[in-house]
Amino acid sequence: MQVVEDFFAALTDLDVPRAAEYLTSDIAWHNTTLPTLRGLPVVTRALRFASRPACRFEAVMHHIASDGDSVLTERTDTLTVGPFRSTFWVCGTFELRDGRIAVWRDRFSWGNVAVGTVTATAGALLRRSGR
Repeated sequence: MQVVEDFFAALTDLDVPRAAEYLTSDIAWHNTTLPTLRGLPVVTRALRFASRPACRFEAVMHHIASDGDSVLTERTDTLTVGPFRSTFWVCGTFELRDGRIAVWRDRFSWGNVAVGTVTATAGALLRRSGR
């Protein structure tokens, strides 16, 4: 369980090299209906996208539990890109091998992501207009 918590701490710090240390070389990252990302170079490239200067990632863990090498998380993720901020619920399953994350499965509602995106867009437009 600590590996997953440390992994998310590194992501929140936008420290992709440190986050990558918690992943196996053959990591598989599944995101609901998106294509599965396979292999450390592919996954770290995707993680680097969220670590650019105008971006931010935050995860608030609501629940985390483990059974052997399986870790389950229930969390709220927030993705910020420039003035746009989207917050949505995520349930994650992590399979560990030799103390590293070998499989990362995130499940979320596209409807929830859409609401977060619309809310973020409206907020950014209101801030921009000075309201």
